Amino acid sequence: MSDENSRIDKYEKRRKTTKSITVLLILGGILIVFLLFIWIFGGDGKKSEESNEASTEIQRDENDSDDTMFEDEEDPIEKDEPDEDDAKDKNDEDKEEKKEDDEEDEVETEEVEPSDANVSKAYTGNWEPVGTKQSGSHTTNYDDGSQDRIEIKEAAQLATGLQDMTELWVGNGGDQKVIATVTSPDKTDIYRVYLSWVDEKGWQPTKVEELKEVSY
Repeated sequence: MSDENSRIDKYEKRRKTTKSITVLLILGGILIVFLLFIWIFGGDGKKSEESNEASTEIQRDENDSDDTMFEDEEDPIEKDEPDEDDAKDKNDEDKEEKKEDDEEDEVETEEVEPSDANVSKAYTGNWEPVGTKQSGSHTTNYDDGSQDRIEIKEAAQLATGLQDMTELWVGNGGDQKVIATVTSPDKTDIYRVYLSWVDEKGWQPTKVEELKEVSY
């Protein structure tokens, strides 16, 4: 009886041990499967998330690049468009410069005593020499068409303001000086112009007399 109980006890112990090992193996297998599941699907999820983040970043960079491209395309247009305020300021500056130039070019005249009874008004002014193409020693040439006559006419136009005029008489007014009598085409404006020669600069008006009638 004792031997039979002993065999039963051994059998029970062996069965329990086998059962425990089986349970442990099952639990170990479940744990391994669980870890594999986490590793496979958890890694894919992380990779998917990283992929999504990378895709989002790329899309963002592309959008920024597109915005920059549009900004670069718009900048030249904005630069090419004239600014109204700048244009107005430039126009005002041009007008002011022109006004200053006109003031500088404006001749200051001073009325003087007439030289004879035929003079209605006489005045001197700060006219500049008209310039010359002549150089070296100067001797006045009164011939029609000479360089002196051409430049004398230019000086008379400067002093009288007559662009279209007739020269009635051009004569000697002293050393390196001439006197020219000119008139408008309709002879309503008659002038006697006194000129002096300035070396290398040409003929310079010094006095103008407005005449009542043509006088030679």
